[in-house]
Amino acid sequence: MTRVTLDFGDSMQGEVMQSVSSDVNFASHGFPKYMLGPNNMIIEPHEGPKKPSLKEIVAKETAQLLEQHQRVSVRDLAKKFEKGLSTATKLSDEARWREVTSLDRQVLLKKLRDLLESLRGRVAGRNRDDVDEAITMVEALAVQLTQREGELLQEKAEVKKLAAILKKASEDAKKVAEEERAFARAEIENARAVVQRIEEALHEQEKKSKSSEQRDLEELMQEVQEARRIKMLHQPSKVMDMEHELQALRGQLAEKSGKIIKLQREISLNKRREQNESLLYELEGLECLGSCLCILPRTETAPNLANCSIQWYRVQPEESKKELISGATKSIYASEPFDVGRFLQAEIVFNDEKIILKTSGPIDPAAGLGSYVEALIRKPETQFNVIIVQMNGRDHPSHAIHVFHVGKMRIKLCKGTKTKTKESYSNSMQLCGVRGAGNAAAQALYWQAKRGLSYILAFESVRERNAAIMLARRYAFDCNIMLAGPGERSSV
Repeated sequence: MTRVTLDFGDSMQGEVMQSVSSDVNFASHGFPKYMLGPNNMIIEPHEGPKKPSLKEIVAKETAQLLEQHQRVSVRDLAKKFEKGLSTATKLSDEARWREVTSLDRQVLLKKLRDLLESLRGRVAGRNRDDVDEAITMVEALAVQLTQREGELLQEKAEVKKLAAILKKASEDAKKVAEEERAFARAEIENARAVVQRIEEALHEQEKKSKSSEQRDLEELMQEVQEARRIKMLHQPSKVMDMEHELQALRGQLAEKSGKIIKLQREISLNKRREQNESLLYELEGLECLGSCLCILPRTETAPNLANCSIQWYRVQPEESKKELISGATKSIYASEPFDVGRFLQAEIVFNDEKIILKTSGPIDPAAGLGSYVEALIRKPETQFNVIIVQMNGRDHPSHAIHVFHVGKMRIKLCKGTKTKTKESYSNSMQLCGVRGAGNAAAQALYWQAKRGLSYILAFESVRERNAAIMLARRYAFDCNIMLAGPGERSSV
């Protein structure tokens, strides 16, 4: 800020103008910014923060508008125009204030110049030259102030022009915003109408579906009632009676077959008596799959079977060709699926004397076993609960329950989630019934998974044991593998 310092020396204290010193010193070439108050008191205005110029404000606003031109909405654009209009109004007020300030400065400069002119007439010498220089400086400041006023007038005109443009743009933006708002309202109304039509269509469809469901339910109830009526007409109680009667007939048939077997044995004994054959032993048991045949002595003079050599054979009913059953060297033999349709023959040798015992007829299949196996074949894999009796010819210490999986491509033995053995069908695999192990032989089978690994497994029932053998042989046959017992592959 330009400051003017007036120093009054002692030499001019006796002059007429006692309030003005003859020694005037101007510290700067600028004119101070202050105002005259009441009684010609000098008031210095408070300096506020520096405000940017009009060109900077316009440039900043233009840059912001250009930056958001592509993405700005109509509402935002209207707000921008309103903000620019308010800014232009503020700038116009500021220019008006500056004009008033410039008028005050002109009055102040004029008073100062008159004061200096009156002072120049009262001083002489060097002080007069300083006063002349001060007058020149005041005149220069007056010229600069006049130029500044011209610039302010030009800026004022530009501000008015910009304010008019922004006002028009704001009005246009408001008009566009109103049009867009009206268009949006129309679109909303159309959307509401479409939603209402869809809801009505959905309600109509729901009513139709409910009515169709109700109609289908009524038709289904009628069909159920008709089925119940037909079922009552067929008297299902009689069907149950027929099932019980069929079971009783099966029991009677088994009893009759047992009597027939006994009669056949008596006939064979009579034939042997006629032929003077020895009748020291006989076969005891049903001649059907799943039963055990036992050699029993008929007389007290019969030798002890523990001192005799026993061997079981299969005999073809037509060819009378016997096949040795490997491992069947005990007095008890449990028939297996390979024995169905064939005679079983036991040869007892004692002191070079041979005694032959033969079944009266071929071994009959087990009732219902074929249909049970056919039902299991439809499954990809069948599981049986078993207990390991022996492993590699040695008694197994644990009697935990294992699962025997018979699949289309492999056989697997598991305990819980752990797989103990898993082998695909191969020529080294063997599977057959256990040959001689007491009365439990009918529920056990021998399985050689591979060379050096064999098991004797006990099943929960005779039916499951025979079903497992038949199922595994069926799957192995589909893989071109003949699954049999030890030493039976060539004969089979």
